[in-house]
Amino acid sequence: MRIVVGITGATGAIYGIQMLELLRTLGVETHLIISNWGRRTIELETKQSIEKIATLATCIYEEHDQAAAVSSGSFIHQGMVIVPCSMKTLSSVANGYADNLISRAADVTIKESRRLILVTRETPLSPIHLENMLKLARLGVTIMPPSPAFYHKPQTIEDIVQHTTARILDHLGIEHNLIHRWGE
Repeated sequence: MRIVVGITGATGAIYGIQMLELLRTLGVETHLIISNWGRRTIELETKQSIEKIATLATCIYEEHDQAAAVSSGSFIHQGMVIVPCSMKTLSSVANGYADNLISRAADVTIKESRRLILVTRETPLSPIHLENMLKLARLGVTIMPPSPAFYHKPQTIEDIVQHTTARILDHLGIEHNLIHRWGE
């Protein structure tokens, strides 16, 4: 299985990092793009280095490398997740403005009818944000804000993050046993 992962400058870089860790543990091939603001947010929010995060991915691409493999429809993958997804990136994807490799790869994912998940980070949401989300949802894009669930009684921030990333894996069709299933 091959998944494209984009990390943008929205708060919540830990979600993208944990997604890469989980995908690596599960033996999934990952193709990573970190925006310039994503790199800065990682520096501000975590103790992780970009070099360390890069080792979690199978391949990593520069944000402005529009000639990268993931920018082509001929690059076969089973889905793309942008985690976290800034409102800037949401707008770019919703309006087909492929100004960097993350939005270009998302654009290609949509045109090739592959699974695309945007883990949007912003609150409150403006009417513009909501309209962009609705536009993409109508195209089949999954909009998945990391809204914490509490029925599993999380004890740590990591528990909350893992529950969200496990749900993303569910939507990508990747089997795991990271969370307790309702009714089990």
